[in-house]
Amino acid sequence: MNILFIHQNFPGQFKFLAPALAAAGHRVHALRIDGRDLLGVEVHRYMLNRSSNRETHPWAAEFESKVIRGEACALAATQLKAAGFTPDVIVANPGWGESLFLKDVWPQARMLALFEFFYAARGLDFNFDPEFASAGLEADAKLRAKNAHLLMALQDMDAGWSPTHFQRSTLPEAYRERISVIFDGIDSQIVKPDPQAVFTFGDRTFSVGDEVITFINRNLEPQRGYHIFMRALPEILRRRPNAVVLIVGEDGVSYGAPPAHGSSWKQIFLDEVKDQLDLSRVFSLGRIAYVEYLRLLQISACHVYLTYPFVLGWSCIEAMSAGCLVVGSATPPVQEVIEHDKNGLLVDFFDVDALADTVVDCLARPAHYAHLRAAARQTVVTHYDL
Repeated sequence: MNILFIHQNFPGQFKFLAPALAAAGHRVHALRIDGRDLLGVEVHRYMLNRSSNRETHPWAAEFESKVIRGEACALAATQLKAAGFTPDVIVANPGWGESLFLKDVWPQARMLALFEFFYAARGLDFNFDPEFASAGLEADAKLRAKNAHLLMALQDMDAGWSPTHFQRSTLPEAYRERISVIFDGIDSQIVKPDPQAVFTFGDRTFSVGDEVITFINRNLEPQRGYHIFMRALPEILRRRPNAVVLIVGEDGVSYGAPPAHGSSWKQIFLDEVKDQLDLSRVFSLGRIAYVEYLRLLQISACHVYLTYPFVLGWSCIEAMSAGCLVVGSATPPVQEVIEHDKNGLLVDFFDVDALADTVVDCLARPAHYAHLRAAARQTVVTHYDL
């Protein structure tokens, strides 16, 4: 078959699927803006032809940005078509609007779409955290309009999938029966425990058995509980004088809104507690190479993963696969993969004291929780393995 992958930062979620299909003998192409090449996949770049108009109605601005991407991707698709390529199947992450007009280029192609999330003004991530609530008609209307391109994708798809049952549950009920639940897949033969692992940062070296607390996200922001984690650190470090904290993440925004007055969430919440911390024991690593990231998980004594009711991050599942003792938030995406005191520990997202107490106990009694590490890995091998 001829298969076309669409992802603005290819391969994204398709890093295993695309080369596997190429290895199976299919002709595999991909359209992207950025990203990296994969063996057997012929990659074509497309460029945005315009920027958003400042005069666009603010409630429609999100949709305009998606239409701009959809236009650029469709124009690149017409060039592919003129060169003789016609896909049998288009596999797309429609979240950025790229697939909006591909059915107009190739009406006979089947569309397989990955749906990560469908926004709602109630009950999910929006206004989940009262500290960052956005009340009022304008905020609700903007969020409703944010789903416009996703509704078009749901209408255009021949079939779809979501990585977790929670993420599927956010989609409109009328479409759910056509959405399968298939996780992206963790290569558990690579992401696995290593009792000999060593992680080096600067002039410091950490190994299994050290009191290392890890917190990892693409960007450090409230959506992923960074503020809650930072507020728990003074008490944790006070009670565990040998503990160190290794934080991975950049200072941008992946999902939520940026701070209203410049700076970054990373700096704002560090500034909030830095006078209560021994900063010689708190290391902010920024973005690190994947091999270093795996070593960090392997030497972690306690890994904290917090999130709003939103997309479940790969790092949560990878931490479990690496045999981490995960302390997670008792929010629906995490509760789908972690059962309290069975394969990890859960705390109320907003309960800073409970988070501190739980992490302290994990560091104080590692042998008591060793079975949770083994159970976490087994969960991944049984249900989330590539």
